[in-house]
Amino acid sequence: MEIQLQELIEQIKKEGVEAANAEAEAILNAAKQQAQTIVAEAEAQADKLLLTAKSENERMVKSSEEAIRQAGRNLLISFRESVTRELRAIVGEQVTAVYSSDAFAKIIVSAVEHWVSKPDAEELEVILNTNDLQSLEDSLLAQFKAKALNGITLKANDNFDGGFRIAAKDGGAYYDYAADAVCDMLSNYLSPKVTALLKEAE
Repeated sequence: MEIQLQELIEQIKKEGVEAANAEAEAILNAAKQQAQTIVAEAEAQADKLLLTAKSENERMVKSSEEAIRQAGRNLLISFRESVTRELRAIVGEQVTAVYSSDAFAKIIVSAVEHWVSKPDAEELEVILNTNDLQSLEDSLLAQFKAKALNGITLKANDNFDGGFRIAAKDGGAYYDYAADAVCDMLSNYLSPKVTALLKEAE
């Protein structure tokens, strides 16, 4: 009887230890599984953060590069505009100087000669501002007479500061030699050449 009791106790102990071992192993396996899940989630989160950081860095680099390019374009445009303004000012000064010199009357006579040579040009008006007309009238009329340029009328118009205009009396032909018009024409002619030179320097 005592032997059977001892065997029963041993059996109970054995079963208890096995049950405890099984439960411990199950707990350990569950803990391992949970740890693997946590590590996988952490790695996935880390990869996502790294990808986001990389993408944001690339975006910032691209944005910075574009900002530098735009700043360069703006600087070049500003420089070209500055050069064009300076060029126009220089041209304006030169045109004004010529129109204020003794050569002004010769320029007018030369332009009139060119116009009179056209077959359809008959009577012409030379239009100047009042000050220029008063100072040049006698000289111009004398030169027109000397060159047998007939049918030329001198007229005052203060809608422009300097230079002159030639118009057919019937209004069919008109050309503007006013200082601003000549300055614009020369500046527009020179500006593309300056722009081309600046582009070559890029």
